[in-house]
Amino acid sequence: MSRAIEIRNVSAAYGSHEVLRRVSLDVERGEFLVIIGPSGCGKTTLLKLINGLVLPAAGEVLVEGERLSACSLTDLRRRIGYAVQGAKLFPHMTVQDNICYVPCLDKKLSKEERRAMAERMLAMVDLPKELAGRFPRQLSGGQKQRVGIARAMAASPDILLMDEPFGAVDEITRRTLQGELSDLQEKTGITIVFITHDIEEAFKLGSRILIMKDGMIWQEGCREELLEKPRDAFVKQLLCGT
Repeated sequence: MSRAIEIRNVSAAYGSHEVLRRVSLDVERGEFLVIIGPSGCGKTTLLKLINGLVLPAAGEVLVEGERLSACSLTDLRRRIGYAVQGAKLFPHMTVQDNICYVPCLDKKLSKEERRAMAERMLAMVDLPKELAGRFPRQLSGGQKQRVGIARAMAASPDILLMDEPFGAVDEITRRTLQGELSDLQEKTGITIVFITHDIEEAFKLGSRILIMKDGMIWQEGCREELLEKPRDAFVKQLLCGT
């Protein structure tokens, strides 16, 4: 496999507060990387570095071999799917318009093309096409989250960034969405970087799990590696969530 994302000795700060400390990370194409750690450890900042929402104070970030410091961040973000907790759909737009929003930034789509795209993406996340004309307020929490994933996938991205996307739904819906996302990743081969607070969710979804602490990568590996050889008491305590 070749690398989809390269983070080289990156530090990041908000004002005088250092959030990431000399982080280096490679993510292979087709990998499902899950990042876990306590609040404030730098998970979300690391994710935002990948699509240029946060710029590094030092170091370098490359996506698909392209340096973020030398590329158009607007164009980059249109090629990377981004899904967050609560979906954050545009409330004044229908489901169809939400899904087609990013593709329509690049080219003008006919009414029929937008309808076909919305129906195809809804089917991908196991939602009926009849929802295309509804507004977000008319959807359940689980439906909103599925639409959020559909919107993130609509531009056919090679990379999907997800920041606790299932945190706002009930446990039954969460388990269903986890299964659907796993199936979707297997079918499409998309590279996913996924943040969670839930170690059980991390073990269920991730081909590799990255544990963060104090702005640093503390330990990484698959489930078996982490359980068999936790680095220290902090990792052991984190793993006790299973």
